[in-house]
Amino acid sequence: MYVCGPTVYDAPHLGHGRFSLVFDVLRRYLLFSGLDVTYVSNITDIEDKIIERAASRGITPTELTDHFEAVWWEAMDALGVLRPDEAPHATDYVDRMVALITELMNRGVAYEASDGVYLSVLDVPGYGLLARQPLDSLRAGARVESAADKRSPLDFVLWKKAKPGEPTWESPWGRGRPGWHTECVVMSLDLLGDGFDLHGGAIDLIFPHHENERAQAVALGRDFAHHWVHNGWVTVDGEKMSKSLGNFTSLDDLLTRSDARAYRLLVLRSHYRSPIEVTPETVTDAESGLARLDEMARRFGLPDLLASGPVVDGAVAGSFDAEAVSRFRDRMDDDLDTPGALAGIFDLVRQANASADDGDEVAAGRAAGTVGLLAAALGLPLRGEVSTETDPVGADLVRRRDEAREHRDWTLADQLRDELMALGWVVEDGPEGTRIRRP
Repeated sequence: MYVCGPTVYDAPHLGHGRFSLVFDVLRRYLLFSGLDVTYVSNITDIEDKIIERAASRGITPTELTDHFEAVWWEAMDALGVLRPDEAPHATDYVDRMVALITELMNRGVAYEASDGVYLSVLDVPGYGLLARQPLDSLRAGARVESAADKRSPLDFVLWKKAKPGEPTWESPWGRGRPGWHTECVVMSLDLLGDGFDLHGGAIDLIFPHHENERAQAVALGRDFAHHWVHNGWVTVDGEKMSKSLGNFTSLDDLLTRSDARAYRLLVLRSHYRSPIEVTPETVTDAESGLARLDEMARRFGLPDLLASGPVVDGAVAGSFDAEAVSRFRDRMDDDLDTPGALAGIFDLVRQANASADDGDEVAAGRAAGTVGLLAAALGLPLRGEVSTETDPVGADLVRRRDEAREHRDWTLADQLRDELMALGWVVEDGPEGTRIRRP
């Protein structure tokens, strides 16, 4: 798998979180199914936005990208996203990009213009197939580039000639830097070889980025990705969330306010190709679903199956519901139908609790264990073991809240509950009184 990674010039937003979770779920499911998976996701550390942002801050592009790459990995770790097997940096592959562009020129499908080197897309068979657009339609919507000697509006830059103050590298066409579309085709073919299985990214990368990657491989006579997967946008009031539109919410904003697992559950509730809107209401609803799963995990004392890494079906000891696992597979095999797979998991939650209430501990344990297995297959850890250790402040608030409830002072009880939650405690009411735990 090759999944287009971030351009590290700003903090990741919820859209970045979504694509990372979608492909993490796909990767984990393939591993769960017993497949060997090599997962590559790049870091774009040279690009127009990086240069502009670094200049505006008075720092070097490397200083900017080093900082925001660290921010990126911190956010991915918080989301429980597995690190890639390979995370290539574009700047480490410039010499191989120069070699690829040279070969394209030798084949007569690339040419030098006043401001760089371009690919002649009219010389590439099937250009537009990935975008599902005919050439005339693409030509009508193409941006007008600055180079007067550019042959077609559709031709895209492979190498940008040096401008003052920009990072540059040596090439046969003078100093400059590679175009964005050349970066990923070089890194994917270098690390995964011809005919790799899957190329993914967000839906807005279909055109021009992925179309232009594919065009270079076709022009070279290389066998490129056999399957393409694109996830839908995160929207705000029906509009795509993006840095350029200025309507994005950073992942850090979400992760400081709610359980990171809730965003994974929210993403799982929507088909990966459909848009989702992240609001306080949808996050709260996902947290409620998460609470149901955790409550069941506590009731049955489920272990954290993800503690030692991704789960592989058949490699986990325990008694599981084979039919439920089969139904889960059917849903996931049908274009990664995570909403359908989740529905089956929550059906098992109801079965586990109902069987336990009826005194059928064997059936209850089997259903609950299957919930744990399938949730782990999706990268969703359940918290069955709860730490109830508290500090003096928390213990005092619990004591005072129980006294308020005993005297039916619900206003004070609610106030004290809010104080506990503000301190980071999850507050639960039970027959024995107030119970608190860390999320």
